[in-house]
Amino acid sequence: MGFEILIRVYIEDTDAGGIVFYGNYLRFFERARTDFLRSVGIEQSLLIGTNMIFVVRHLSVEYKIPAKLDDVLSVSCAVKTIRPTRVIFVQSAARSADGANLVNAEVEVVAVSVDTLKPRALPKKLLNALQMTVGNTDV
Repeated sequence: MGFEILIRVYIEDTDAGGIVFYGNYLRFFERARTDFLRSVGIEQSLLIGTNMIFVVRHLSVEYKIPAKLDDVLSVSCAVKTIRPTRVIFVQSAARSADGANLVNAEVEVVAVSVDTLKPRALPKKLLNALQMTVGNTDV
């Protein structure tokens, strides 16, 4: 099983009908990716100090069932593919109460230099940490 975090849906996450606004799933996925990286020893705040950040290059999202106010979501993250300058993550959001799969996404991030915003190779430590998780994509 891939890495997961729990997120409760608050009123601020919903539209007037109590349904999660579609763009908010991207925020939920960002939190899961950040916590996933932290779980394998990668602090994004420290990466900035090494002149590196991740930027989203491509995003594919499939919305299946809407989440609603007060739902608790299990938001998952796993590494699908690693290249020298980029990582593709697979992510999903499921309703914890019944396990219903709500949203699936594939997110490609690219490592870039903070000062130039040009792609750069992933540091060896980061690459090694992420490579140990590849194949754990049953999210």
